[in-house]
Formats: sequence, structure tokens, C-alpha cells
Amino acid sequence: MKARTLALISVVVALLAVFVFVNFRSGPFAAIRVTVASVEKRAIAPALFGIGTVEAQYTYKIGPTVASRVKHIAVQVGDLIHAGQVLGEMDPVDLDDRINAQKANRQRVASAVQAAEAQVQDGIARLQHANAQLQRYQKLLTTHAISQETVDIKRQEQRIAQAGLAADRANLDVAHRDLARVEADVKGALQQRSNQQLIAPADGLVVARDADPGTTLVAGQAVLIVIDPNSLWINARFDQLRASGLRAGLSARIALRSQAEQTFAGSVLRLEPLADAVTEETLAKVVFDDIPDPLPLVGELAEVTVALPMHSAVPVINKASVQRIDNRLGVWRVDDGELRFAPVTLGAEDLEGSVEILTGLNQGDQVVVYSERALNTRSRIAIVEQLAGVSP
Repeated sequence: MKARTLALISVVVALLAVFVFVNFRSGPFAAIRVTVASVEKRAIAPALFGIGTVEAQYTYKIGPTVASRVKHIAVQVGDLIHAGQVLGEMDPVDLDDRINAQKANRQRVASAVQAAEAQVQDGIARLQHANAQLQRYQKLLTTHAISQETVDIKRQEQRIAQAGLAADRANLDVAHRDLARVEADVKGALQQRSNQQLIAPADGLVVARDADPGTTLVAGQAVLIVIDPNSLWINARFDQLRASGLRAGLSARIALRSQAEQTFAGSVLRLEPLADAVTEETLAKVVFDDIPDPLPLVGELAEVTVALPMHSAVPVINKASVQRIDNRLGVWRVDDGELRFAPVTLGAEDLEGSVEILTGLNQGDQVVVYSERALNTRSRIAIVEQLAGVSP
């Protein structure tokens, strides 16, 4: 019985020892395997990453200036056009007949002007004759050859001739004004007729055709949409938290969604004065150094990487080391095998995953980069070179 009891106790002790060994080796009481890195002091080349869409700087919406119906369209989507080219025409309906009627009215008014001018010339001749008669009769009066009453009659005839000339000149002025009004009506009608033609305002590319022949449109509604293919740019969005240092003139690399295997050189043209308050993003326009061939699609997504100015040398760590605990940013620093949470102030970062540490760490400090589980100040750690499933 004693031997059996001792054997049972030995087995239990052995199992307990194995249990304790396993728990402290690979169980919940085991040391947490971590990878560490030393804080380096070096300069980094920060960069800013953003998403945008391809847009055209110059877009022209071509359509009628008055309500009318599309007569014909001479171009299709994708056609290259030239400034001054006739792209289509709106149906003038009875506009040509109205122009002919106004031209006939202009001829009638012009004839009335000629008649008024002839009437003025006749009035001038009458007045000159009346003046000559008055002077001759005044001389005869001095010789007592005629009576004063006869001279008064000639003076009255002169006044009548003056009044008639004034009336003729007033009629001529009215005729000239009528002619100017009719000329303006004809010019306006001709301009309206010319507006029935859809003329290309500049060289460009037809990207949309929103109406077909027979469609009735209101004033301002577009028939064709034309862009300048040489004015393509990227309407890019950048996170405001990382947009410090972003300014016009910085170089950029553009990767189009349809051509992800290559990038295109560009630069920041300008920052928009209005930011997006909802997404908390800064808006910027990024232009190509050379327009890609083939042309990117308008509205296509693009990835933009802007190179920010180089910073001076400061302590730098892998951004994967940064943790947020109790609403504080910091890292787990390793001091003689013990963990201590060190709050830090972050600076700029590059696209390789390095971030500047402005305060909280010194060159040479050891910090945890990756860990198997969440850490705390009482955690036991085992430093390894690499964790399974984590790239170095």
C-alpha cells in the first residue's frame, strides 16, 4: 500500500512539474517574445501620401444661349477639335424669316432717311431763297419802291422757311434713330443666328455628348462637354495631421490606378484655400511634368506621393513601436530586461515606416517593435530576432 501511494504521489508531482514547466514555457505565464530595436539618430526624408482624381483644369460646356432644338451634331465623343470649329447647329426654326423681314424693314427705313435728307436739302434751298428775297425787298424799301407791308410779308416767308427747315431736320434725326434701331435689331438677330452654331472655343477633346438631334434644350444646357487634354491635373487629398510642410512647388510622384506599374513625375501646383471640414483633409492640385500617353481617364483615381523637405538628424524609430495607452502616445522601453512605458512626441515620418521622436527617447535606447501579446509593466519578455508571421 505504501509503495502504491508513493508511486501515485510521484506521478502527480511529475505531472504538476510538467504543467508548471509548460505554463512558464509556452502557456499564459510564459515570457512574451518581443523584437526590439535601438533608437537611431539620423535624418529622414519625410513624404506625404494622398489620394486624388484626374480632372481637367479647363472644361467647356457648349450649348445654346436660348431655348431651341438640336438640328445636327458633327462630332463624337473622343474627337479632337480645334478652336473655331463648327461642332453642330441648333434648329433656327423661323429665325431666318425674321432676319429677312428685319432686313426689309432696314431698307424701308434707309429709304425714309434718304427722303428726309432730300426734304432737308429742299428746306435749305427754300430758306436761302427767302433770305435773298427779304434782302432784295429791304433794299427796295429804302428807295420807297415798295411798301413796308410787302417787306413784312417777305420776312414772314423767311420765318416759315426757317421753321420748315427745323422740322425737316427733326424728321431726319428721327429717321436716323429709326435706322439705328433697325440696324441693332438686325445685328442682334444675326448674332442670335450665329449662336445657333456650336463653335469650339478652344482646342480640346470631346468627352461627353449629352444631347442628340431632335432634343429640345433650355438656355445654358450643355450639348457637348470639351476639355483641354493638356491641362490635366490631380485633385489630391492629404490628411491634415500630416500635411505640415506641404506647399506649392514640391516634387511629387503620381501613380494612376490604370497604370499602377509605373509612376509619373509631377509637382504641387497650389494648395486650395478651403479644406474639407468633414474628412479633415487638405486639398491640393498636383500637375504632371509631362502629360501621360495615352491620356488618363478623367475621374480616374490616382495615388500621389509628395516629397517634403529633408529634416535635420533627430532620434528615429520604427512607427510600429508606437502604442496608445491611457490616451497617451508612447513606446515600451526595455531597461535591463524590464519594461517601462515612455510617452513620446512624434514628428515627421517617411514612407519606409520611420518616425521622428521629438521628446521622450534618446539615441541608443532599446524599444519594443513587435510583441506576441499586449504588454504591461509586469510582463516578462523574451527578446527574439523575429516573430513568426512578422516581416523583418
